[in-house]
Amino acid sequence: MHAGVRRIVFLALIAAFANFYGCGGGGSSDSGTALPAKTLRWEPPTSYVDATSMDPVTELDRYEVYVNESGSFTDTDTALAVVSAVDKATHTVTTSFNLANIGPPLTVGPKYYVSMRAVALTGLKSDFSPPVSFSF
Repeated sequence: MHAGVRRIVFLALIAAFANFYGCGGGGSSDSGTALPAKTLRWEPPTSYVDATSMDPVTELDRYEVYVNESGSFTDTDTALAVVSAVDKATHTVTTSFNLANIGPPLTVGPKYYVSMRAVALTGLKSDFSPPVSFSF
């Protein structure tokens, strides 16, 4: 990839990835039982890989959330959730997502890993954040 275009790929998201908090309800599992809330929180990127500053409100499109049981993520994986980077009503950057809202195929019991990618308005994606484990 051309170096000038590569600067669009952010790593700042990776630096401050993931705190989990549980409370309340969420999506439902295959058995119909609601999954407990599992809130993923992150710091939005504020610079590009080349250290050029960025404004996530005007330059980010979305976050892609990937979940699996292996902790290994590749470009061929499909995101299980897509979260708008900016709340359209408040014009603030999104910094959390309830993983229980993914629902099936997630269930209570297994150990899962989650990773994210930030996607610019241009469509270019960041690298995957380091995976973080969780379970319901």
